[in-house]
Amino acid sequence: MSLQQTLAIVKPDAVKAGNSGNIIAMIEAAGFNIAAMKKTRLTKPQAEGFYYVHAERPFFPELVEFMTSGPVVLMILEAEGAIQKWRDLMGPTDATKAGPDTVRGRYGTSIGENASHGSDAPETAAFETAYFFSCFERK
Repeated sequence: MSLQQTLAIVKPDAVKAGNSGNIIAMIEAAGFNIAAMKKTRLTKPQAEGFYYVHAERPFFPELVEFMTSGPVVLMILEAEGAIQKWRDLMGPTDATKAGPDTVRGRYGTSIGENASHGSDAPETAAFETAYFFSCFERK
């Protein structure tokens, strides 16, 4: 297995609930290196551009509205097999089906408000990390 980077987002629901620090602690306890991190509030165009692959899906407007509803914490996580490792730590997209030792099981409440996002493939991770972090912010 090789060293990978992946994007992680602490979504507005988890930030609003005050769970950013708890999620970051879970990430560090799982052995990830946080290569870059920042807190920001996405604009509508930023959210639409990030989720462009879902533009034709019926949930797209609701997703964009949710992701612009408050601040998010953006991170580049680094570890051996980081993409799958982060997806395992997050748990299933539907937080109601996520285990208690996962981010979504602890801090998510539904399929929509599920506390976190993670890249699903190396190509996606490359796009997503470059979308939010300039070459000067990434190591």
